[in-house]
Amino acid sequence: MYRPLIVAAVAAIVAGPAHAHVSFENAQAAVGTTYKAVLRIPHGCDGKATDEVRVRIPEGVIAVKPMPKAGWTIEKTVTGYKAEYDLHGKKVAEGVTELSWSGGSVADDEYDDEFVFRATLDAGLPAGETIYFPVIQVCGTDRAEWTQAPAEGQTAHDLERPAPGLELLHGEHAGH
Repeated sequence: MYRPLIVAAVAAIVAGPAHAHVSFENAQAAVGTTYKAVLRIPHGCDGKATDEVRVRIPEGVIAVKPMPKAGWTIEKTVTGYKAEYDLHGKKVAEGVTELSWSGGSVADDEYDDEFVFRATLDAGLPAGETIYFPVIQVCGTDRAEWTQAPAEGQTAHDLERPAPGLELLHGEHAGH
């Protein structure tokens, strides 16, 4: 009689920490396609409200366009890429490499908030691997740096503040 309750409680405890990290709603996407990134911020910083979110865009993630968010100001940092990419037949050598949403406020105890952007995953990205998007969460004078990427032999679950990862899949229509 108590066994199902114990199993459910253990499952909830094990699953709980995964929801405490900054993550993508959909953490898989095919290379050579457009990806809608929904970045979830599950809580503030030690009881303080989140008032800024910054995300670094990894190399090979191009044509980044953030979704406006009511009450927040978006800032885009545009710099040169390390390589030149083909985007619908046009060569691109620079683009958005960091996004910032600021000026709003999400209380620590409010529902997960979402910050959304769209990007193209270059067909040359390594399918079968995971790329990481370092995130800085600012809460007044405090900040949480979700910037750790697993070393060989580690997983994101081994890290205290893992960066959100995106598993790259083989694209059926990669390059189109």
